[in-house]
Amino acid sequence: VLQKWVNREISNFDYLIQLNTMAGRTYNDLAQYPVFPWILRDYTSEELDLNNPAVFRDLSKPIGVVNEKNAKAVKEKYENFEDPLGIIDKFHYGTHYSNAAGVMHYLIRVEPFTTLHIQLQSGRFDCADRQFHSIPATWQALMDNPNDVKELIPEFFYFPEFLENQNGFNLGQLQISKDVVNDVVLPKWAHSPEDFIYKHRKALESEYVSAHLHEWIDLIFGYKQRGPAAVEALNVFYYCTYEGAVDLDALTDEKERKALEGMINNFGQTPCQL
Repeated sequence: VLQKWVNREISNFDYLIQLNTMAGRTYNDLAQYPVFPWILRDYTSEELDLNNPAVFRDLSKPIGVVNEKNAKAVKEKYENFEDPLGIIDKFHYGTHYSNAAGVMHYLIRVEPFTTLHIQLQSGRFDCADRQFHSIPATWQALMDNPNDVKELIPEFFYFPEFLENQNGFNLGQLQISKDVVNDVVLPKWAHSPEDFIYKHRKALESEYVSAHLHEWIDLIFGYKQRGPAAVEALNVFYYCTYEGAVDLDALTDEKERKALEGMINNFGQTPCQL
């Protein structure tokens, strides 16, 4: 697969799907859903210029520190963290770039994810301000908040329907602007959900991304995923998210095991290291 990708016999999209599959990720498990990168940073221009490197996100950095301002806080948190019991290793992020709640967050307008979301929120929709209501606003929140580190799901590159409230769900209204949450607000350069998907996919297959995609792959699936390289790249997550970090079979206390299983399922899981 690597050779095919290098020779450009398969697309960037196909390569990412294959890597996700090899790393144990699947559409059948929300806790290990395929993970895709944010690839753009320009969600406000009238036109999207894919020949301009400035419109792309820096793929060599974890999403939590793409904004330089957050890097200092993330670093300090890691350096100052000390678990008195010695169980929890130091980490940069207490949340994860891919978890079940995040997948439902993006796919809230489409069943069965709507129902799953409502179940997660104890029988109702989450408050409107916390919902996925705008792509530019979601990106801005990532830039402002080092604790929000959600990457994307593959649907952002092929499934325009998830951006439309075709089922007419009542998703509430935003507190400050009083706008009703309906279809997802798109970047200015996208004239329809289909247009957004078309341009976003084009961006994924662009020359810039083809030349830099391996840098993101190193962080998620490769050598910067754990160990000293991960520390240096500001890419260390809570210990429970890593494969093999917890031996569930060794836990004799049923309650403790259930609690850890729940945590792993809800918290997010780092893919197997390839």
